[in-house]
Amino acid sequence: MAVKIRLRRTGKKKEVHYRIVVTEASAAREGTFIEAIGYVNPRLDPPQVRLNEERAKLWLGRGAQPTDTVRSILIRQGLLEKTRAGAKREATEAAAIGEES
Repeated sequence: MAVKIRLRRTGKKKEVHYRIVVTEASAAREGTFIEAIGYVNPRLDPPQVRLNEERAKLWLGRGAQPTDTVRSILIRQGLLEKTRAGAKREATEAAAIGEES
């Protein structure tokens, strides 16, 4: 079972809010979820983000993979490092450069 941390759309039409949820990768965007760990209101400037950091760290430790948008939120909140987010990509690029030489 692959677990993702992603956004779940809530709110009325043109008044969108998002919940940060832990869900199975195969579940629909507004489908079932395991746990809600945060909230995002993008209509404010700057966007309002509330996140249960303990639960986020727990799920990341268990191997849950954040989507790109959630990954950027976690980086801004200080839960992930930019180098960790792109470490795999950088390792692949370094290997490709080494093969060319």
